[in-house]
Amino acid sequence: MAEAPRTVMELVTTLGTRIASFMFVWAIIRQYVPVELRRNLESYTHRLLDYFYPYIRISIHEFTGSHLKRSEAYTSVEAYLSTNSTKNAKRLKAEVGRDSNKVSLSMDEHERVADEFNGVQVWWLSSKVVSVSRAMSDYPEPEKRFYRLKFHKKHREMITETYLEHVLNKGKEIKRQNKQRRLYTNNSGSSIKYSGRRMWSHIVFEHPATFETLAMEPSKKQEIIEDLSTFSKSKDYYARIGKAWKRGYLLYGPPGTGKSTMIAAMANFLSYDIYDLELTAVKDNTELRMLLIGTTSKSIIVIEDIDCSLELTGQRKKKEEKPDKGKKEAGKEPKDEGGSKVTLSGLLNFIDGLWSASGGERIIVFTTNYVEKLDPALTRRGRMDKHVEMSYCSFEGFKVLAKNYLEVEDHPAFDSIQQLMTEALVTPADVAENLMHKTTTENADVCLSNLIRALNEAKDLKKNELEKLEAMSSDKQKEPVEVEAMLLDQPREPVEVEEMLPNKQAAEESEAVQVEGMLLDQ
Repeated sequence: MAEAPRTVMELVTTLGTRIASFMFVWAIIRQYVPVELRRNLESYTHRLLDYFYPYIRISIHEFTGSHLKRSEAYTSVEAYLSTNSTKNAKRLKAEVGRDSNKVSLSMDEHERVADEFNGVQVWWLSSKVVSVSRAMSDYPEPEKRFYRLKFHKKHREMITETYLEHVLNKGKEIKRQNKQRRLYTNNSGSSIKYSGRRMWSHIVFEHPATFETLAMEPSKKQEIIEDLSTFSKSKDYYARIGKAWKRGYLLYGPPGTGKSTMIAAMANFLSYDIYDLELTAVKDNTELRMLLIGTTSKSIIVIEDIDCSLELTGQRKKKEEKPDKGKKEAGKEPKDEGGSKVTLSGLLNFIDGLWSASGGERIIVFTTNYVEKLDPALTRRGRMDKHVEMSYCSFEGFKVLAKNYLEVEDHPAFDSIQQLMTEALVTPADVAENLMHKTTTENADVCLSNLIRALNEAKDLKKNELEKLEAMSSDKQKEPVEVEAMLLDQPREPVEVEEMLPNKQAAEESEAVQVEGMLLDQ
């Protein structure tokens, strides 16, 4: 007679018993088997399972090179899957698209989607691993994100040689179509864990400045446009001459002359991202180098007001430490270690050192109000290749502003304004402020009248300053007798008198000894 079939309860009981036995044995192994032997056992177990497992897995991580630089392959896969995941995935991430009206969807973490290529089905998994640290920290540990591709091993050749290339090319094309220019800023050194993703924070760059709206002489403007255009097309040329594909710009001039607007116009003309580097937030030269590695190609790295960012020559530090030397030795005060330790040497290496060649196609821009304060090593050709003076507003610059603000290309007041601009110094920011409509009732005539009044005030101010300078120069050219009389009227310091008394007494004693010697010789 045939054996009666087992009931479901008996099957569950048997399975539970076997699982419990396995867990008990595994606990004994973990407790008593040495770590080295256990690792070898796990390794051989994985090999045995992989031998019978019919699928191959390929991982594409977000960062490469010890988390120094974001992987281009990862971003391309991310862009490629963003078009496919909206149809198949059940968990999605939503972001604002390029036009700020449409929502862009992409795979959420730990989501899996299928893709088909030439009749072959593959699977993509989005995942991440959080590093576990035993040390106490106020900041979260960095996350390691990656995509994992799984496919049958019989399709290995087609996937590795054809499909992956298709994914990368399609992803790059999607990135170009959806590219948004970004404005980056570096995070404070205290919160950086040296993962490129955390070193920079960004927002969408939406500055509307262009070279057409920039208040500058047309010839000078055209020269800059041609220089930028030539640079962006010179990859092969830079490689042939053995030079890193980068270019330095030094923008200098008084405040309000449009240095920041120039940078925005450059970024919009080249479609580059902007990295606004705040040097005072950088801990040391090593962190500065890491920030450089974290930037991408096709970008502009900006350090504004570099003469105020840091004391790069060290002269101020010496002057401050010298008078307080005795106090520090007496009080044993601890040295302040909280400030930035970026040095001039570190900044120079940042500009044109070995690490500056990583990435390529970058423009480094320094701005300053006082170019004479900068170290010559910082501004020499080869580091700052092009020096652009952003001076006071000229009549040609005024006409650009009048067209932008008032939509006026000619006006009877232009002749008076042109004459006044040769006699007064005004910045483009001052001109723009007077041309801007303050109320809905103001028209071009009112705005131009406001500008003429401001120019007359600037003219009078310049005249008064010149008169003061002439008076000061005439005071310096007084007769020597008057200068001597002024010096005699100055009170002498008591210290100088006290210092002279011992010397005078010593001279008198020496003279007395000489006289006594002469008398003894008689």
